[in-house]
Amino acid sequence: MQYIGNIIFLILLVAGFGLFAKSLLKIYRNIRLGHEINRNDRKSERWSTMARVAMGQSKMTARPVAGVLHLFVYVGFVIINIELIEIIVDGLFGTHRFLASVLGHGFYSFFTATLEILALLVVIGVVVFFIRRNFYGVKRLTMKELFGWPKNDANWILIIEFALMMAFFMMNASDFILQSRGALPEHGSFPISEMTLVPFLEIFSFDNGFLMFTEKAAWWFHFVGILFFMNYLYYSKHLHIILAFPSTWYANLDKKGKFNNLDSVTKEIKLMMDPNADPYAAPAEGAAEADVPSKFGAEDIFDLNQVQLLNAYSCTECGRCTSVCPANITGKKLSPRLILMKTRDRLEEVGRNIDQNGKFVDDGKKLLNDYITKEELWACTTCNACTEACPVLLDPLSIIFEMRRFLVMEQSAAPQELNLMMTNVENNAAPWQYNQADRLNWATEN
Repeated sequence: MQYIGNIIFLILLVAGFGLFAKSLLKIYRNIRLGHEINRNDRKSERWSTMARVAMGQSKMTARPVAGVLHLFVYVGFVIINIELIEIIVDGLFGTHRFLASVLGHGFYSFFTATLEILALLVVIGVVVFFIRRNFYGVKRLTMKELFGWPKNDANWILIIEFALMMAFFMMNASDFILQSRGALPEHGSFPISEMTLVPFLEIFSFDNGFLMFTEKAAWWFHFVGILFFMNYLYYSKHLHIILAFPSTWYANLDKKGKFNNLDSVTKEIKLMMDPNADPYAAPAEGAAEADVPSKFGAEDIFDLNQVQLLNAYSCTECGRCTSVCPANITGKKLSPRLILMKTRDRLEEVGRNIDQNGKFVDDGKKLLNDYITKEELWACTTCNACTEACPVLLDPLSIIFEMRRFLVMEQSAAPQELNLMMTNVENNAAPWQYNQADRLNWATEN
């Protein structure tokens, strides 16, 4: 009977991490539905970018208040969960405060005191974020696209983090009182719990049995809460806690505004411009037909590359991209944040289709039109403000660009104004509709 708790702990531990691994594998499978792209160049620069942006939160400081609070929550929550090592050992072997015997009294006291201070910073951060998100009225956090699940998801994460920190404090406060009564050996230092929850508990003069129960209940709540939080990430925008790292590593390091050219089109242009080339000559023997894409641009998630799909999963839904988008600011339908959210929604729908059928069965839907409209796509000015503002270097513009490429090259569905401009470039070598012979007339005009 004495090992029942250890067995239950082991079952929960295996189940929790097993489900988490299953979710990550599903995400990996979905991302691989996109076509491969080589982003393994400039490795030292990529490692530096990931360390600076994902780990160092360097782009969050563009908005100092939110940046500092996010740093509190991020650093505090990650470091506090180092204690999960101690919880796992204690849960499996029935020990109590395993690290106290490993680290020694002095260092363990420093360790637990540091965790308490970080936990307080996390509480301050999540409380301010909750008020800011629900009562302060920040425009990018109260837009229509966040109504329903996105807003509820953000609030639930804040509530879960707050509850986990409260359980942490309650566990430490009960432990502290039991130590002061000699019921437990002395270990650790709990400055925040001692100043806040300990006086509250002592008011009621709870006996040792109740405090033992409270300490253990808080310990179990903290452990189960971490497992729940870990598996909830799959359904949440907070998946960026994990995916921000690969997203920043695989980020586009080229200069902003540099668009990719299709090799097949480039070869055709060079052939057309070469006066010595024979346009009717047969392709060279062994020439790779694979160089010609089966489709120009992107109509569905299968046409996007794997980094773009990774970006869709990594979006934090913070709205910094949308808040600086000139099209959105002037009342257009485009929201860069919503482009990524809709791409993720379509990707998840395709994933469920594969889960149900064993392979993808055409469902009659596409990312274009069913999720993202032409109006949204053509509202974009390609100014790159969204990519510059993103705190984890996501690139919604690349998705917009590929879908516009599909509309132009596959469906000839560019707006009339754009078609007129392209016709003028083709006929007059300029966007304006006048004869090439008249191009220098302005120089002689008075």
